[in-house]
Formats: sequence, C-alpha cells, structure tokens
Amino acid sequence: MSAELISILVLVVVFVIATTRSINMGALAFAAAFGVGELVADLDADGIFAGFPGDLFVVLVGVTYLFAIARANGTTDWLVHASIRLVRGRIALIPWVMFALTGALTAIGAVSPAAVAIVAPIALSFAARYGISPLLMGALVVHGAQAGGFSPISIYGSIVNGVVERENLPGNELVLFLASLVVNLIIAAIVFVLFGGLKLKGRDTGTDPGKGTGTATDAGDKGSGDADTPTDVSGLTTPRIATLAALAALVVAVLAFDLDAGLCAITLAVVLSAFWPDTSRKAVGEVAWPTVLLICGVLTYVGVLEEMGTIEYAGNAVGDIGVPLLAAVLLCYIAAIISAFASSVGIMGALIPLAVPFLAQGEIGAVGMIAALAVSATVVDVSPFSTNGALVLAAAPDVDRERFFRQLMVYGGIVVAVVPAAVWLVLVVPGFG
Repeated sequence: MSAELISILVLVVVFVIATTRSINMGALAFAAAFGVGELVADLDADGIFAGFPGDLFVVLVGVTYLFAIARANGTTDWLVHASIRLVRGRIALIPWVMFALTGALTAIGAVSPAAVAIVAPIALSFAARYGISPLLMGALVVHGAQAGGFSPISIYGSIVNGVVERENLPGNELVLFLASLVVNLIIAAIVFVLFGGLKLKGRDTGTDPGKGTGTATDAGDKGSGDADTPTDVSGLTTPRIATLAALAALVVAVLAFDLDAGLCAITLAVVLSAFWPDTSRKAVGEVAWPTVLLICGVLTYVGVLEEMGTIEYAGNAVGDIGVPLLAAVLLCYIAAIISAFASSVGIMGALIPLAVPFLAQGEIGAVGMIAALAVSATVVDVSPFSTNGALVLAAAPDVDRERFFRQLMVYGGIVVAVVPAAVWLVLVVPGFG
C-alpha cells in the first residue's frame, strides 16, 4: 500500500473515531500527524509543525475571546432582547428576528455553535409560549447562524479564505459570503412557509415579548408561566456600550483598513479586560478551545499530507474520474454527508486542500467550487448529530424530544440530499472563478 493511500485511510479513521467517540477531531488529527509524519513520511517535528495554522489560531482565539467578554458582561443578552422588542409583539416576525440575530452574531465573529447556544434557548422558549413550530424556530436559528457564517471576519470565512490563500487558489470573499447567505435565506423561507409561518400572520403576543411580563392572548398560545420568556435586560451599561463599540471597531478595522481580524480582536479584548477585569476574568476560559484544537489539528495533518504529496495524489485521483462536473458534485456530497455527523470546520479544512490539484486543472471554476463545498459542509448543521442541531434539540422546552429528534433527523436528511446538488448546479456548473 502506498504512503499516500495510508495517509488518506488514516484521515478516514480520524473522522470515524471522532464521529463515534467523544474525542476531539483535532486531538486525533495531531496524533495522526505525528504517527504518519514520523512513521510514513519520515518527517521530523519541524516538518510536522510546518503546517500548523498560526494565523488561524490567532483569529479563532481572538474573536472568541472578544465574544466571550460580550457574553459575560451581558452585551449579547442586551442585543437579543433589543432585537425582540423591535417586532412589537408580532409573532410572525419572531423567527426572522432570531434568524437575523444569529446571522449577525456569526458574521461579527461568533463561532456558529456559540451563537446558536445563545439564541436557541430564547428562541425555543418563544416558540413554546406562542405556539410556533419548534422545527421552524430551530431551523431558522441554525440557518441564520450559517447565513452570516462566511463573512470576511467570521470564523468560517476566515478558515476558508485562509486555506484558499495558503493554497494559492483564486478566491472571492464576497461570493463565498453571499452564497451561504442566499442559500440559507432561501431554505429558511421555504421552512417558514412549510411549517406554519404564514399562519402566524395577524397574531400578536399581547405584550412586548422582550420584557417577558405579559401573557399570551392568542388561542394557540400557551398563556401560562411554564414556558418563561427571557429575563429582562436592564439596559445599556458602560461596559456594554464599550463592548458594542469594540465590535463595531473590529468590523471597521478589518473591512475598511484590512487589518488582521485575530490581532484586532485580541487587542480589543485586552482593552476591555483592563477596564472591567471582573466581568472579563472568565472570558479566557470561555474561548472556543475545542474549536481551536479541532482546526489546528486538522490543518496540521493536512500540512503533513501536503508535505508527502497526498494532496496531489488525491486530486489527481478525483480528476481521473474523467468527468469534472461529476467529480465536483461527488465532493459536495462527501462534504455534506460527513459534516452531518462530524465537524463542518474540520471537513472544510480537509476537503478544500484535497480539491486543489483537481481545481488546478482549470476545468472547474475554483471560486464557485469552493463556495459550493463550504455551503454543502455547513448547511447540514441542522442535523441532530451536529453541534448546532443538538443544541436546538436540547433547548426546546415542552416538546416530545424523541419526536423532535426524528423531525430534525428527517429534515437534516432532506437537506443533505437536496442542497449539494442545488449549489453544484448554481455555483459549479456555470464555471464561476
């Protein structure tokens, strides 16, 4: 068996073990990088660590550190409640507020599961209180998170754009962002129509839902105190104002001045911590360390694959199918199926480099293919086996959890079956990039 094939089989084993066992895929990937690098590729430690993504490490730590401070001092809670007050009691708008809110949170740097973890409990509580389908509400929360997930300063966006840059592929940050935004917006609209969203029109909460003090007036509402609305947030304090200013400064620094998102975020987080150490003390512990480990481990292993020629080997194998468009749609389905049971970011970190030699042939547009892979790997996070889907399942009050699990599983299966082919048809077949 060739060294290249061994390294690919080890990668498959890493995905399988991470899916079936509670072991961080990044930790497995580091171990695999050590074993394959030393025993198969004859690399020393320096050669193995050559693939460590130092720039992405800083981005991941910086933005999640800043966001952890925002969560600790109540800024994110204030944003959630302020957004809910904007609907003025109109029930039909609540799911769309949740969609927009999770999208905004991921777009400014929150890890997708972190945004879902913040918004989902509030969103599902509103769903239980006002008779909204939990599948409708949960799906809009997850798709909202993915809609904003590929902005230039987001975690997903930074990962994909960083990989594209390192692999010297033609990239387009705007196309990547808009592709995910439009696909998830369309899916959210379909879900809204199919799962009772139109029936919510004309219904009113009878009070400002953001205050959580009134009772439901619609016949379909719970009208009881069992499904509590969120606790009122007192308002804009000085730390919250400063945090909002820091988030705005991050956006301006990255988009207007092209500064590094990770370094800017860490700097802003340190400034906030210096002024308000009490609320910021635990923020370092709330950095998304599992995600940091995951990304760094997977990309370090990918670096080993590059060093030993596996990337070129695999890319040529895909290209040897003889039908580039067929190879492209197969890669999209591989991304979707594996991601429904494993890590989306891990899949993106592994598949894009594996597709490099295939894209280098020039028969498939790189920009469209990368966008299709990214969307295919993330839109399936509604699956209950993924982190986001599991968070929605856990956050839903007053539901038959087994039935809700089956609903999420069926819905996730439909997304896996339909979306990769759809994005391939729209983004890859026309040959963008």
